[in-house]
Amino acid sequence: MGIVKISDQMHESLRVASSALSRSINAQAEHWMRIGLLAELHPDLDHREISLLLIRAEQAGGLDLVSASAQREVRP
Repeated sequence: MGIVKISDQMHESLRVASSALSRSINAQAEHWMRIGLLAELHPDLDHREISLLLIRAEQAGGLDLVSASAQREVRP
């Protein structure tokens, strides 16, 4: 685990979103990072498709970005 420095404005956005979505600030930041990373790896996917990818990954035991990328590549 490490420390990530973010702007005060981003921290406030995290605080508001985490409260609204019943997550800790760290959990909200990690969620946004997962979504952003997957969006960069798969620019053809929309938010719904990324969410489904995360759900499938969780059902399979957790997010493994290497496996998630490989699974996505073999699909039509």
